[in-house]
Amino acid sequence: MGGMSLFHWIVVLGVVLMVMGPNRFPELARALGKGIRDFKKALNEDESTDRLRSVENENEKKSA
Repeated sequence: MGGMSLFHWIVVLGVVLMVMGPNRFPELARALGKGIRDFKKALNEDESTDRLRSVENENEKKSA
């Protein structure tokens, strides 16, 4: 009951197209893609700063 089949996604896409219109759909898809890219970029930056902090902490422990 919880999963959505391909048919459900097609119906949802059809409703979105009818509500938003076909001219706005590429704009919405572009905005969604940009949001996903920004989210992934933020995750990667967060991971790199965590790694940098752990290396700095290790260096502080060694020098102390």
